[in-house]
Amino acid sequence: MPKNQDGANPSVRWDDSNIRNTYANICNVVSTREEVSMMLGMHQRVDTENNEVIIELSDRIVLNPYAAKRLAMAMSDVIEQYEARFGEIKLDSGAPEPAPAPAKGK
Repeated sequence: MPKNQDGANPSVRWDDSNIRNTYANICNVVSTREEVSMMLGMHQRVDTENNEVIIELSDRIVLNPYAAKRLAMAMSDVIEQYEARFGEIKLDSGAPEPAPAPAKGK
C-alpha cells in the first residue's frame, strides 16, 4: 500500500454503499496466464431425463493472479479459524460409496 506524504500508511475505508449480496453453493475456478475467473452459482436441480445437474450461474469474478493468490491466502486463514471454532469441514468427494463385498459362503 502506498504511503502518504508523511510516510505513514493511509487508513482504509470500505465503501459498501453499492454492495450486492449473492449466495452461492457452487464455485468453479478457471485461469489463463493473465487472470483467474471464479464463477459462482446455485445447484438448482437434477434433470433425470437427460442425466444432468443444472447449475444456475449468477456471478463471475475476475482477478489478476496476485489478487487471486491474496484471496486464496485469506480464504485459507478464514477456513482454519472456522474449523478451530466449529470442527473440521469434511467434504463429500461425490464418489459413490463402494458396494460391500459379498459375504463368503452365502
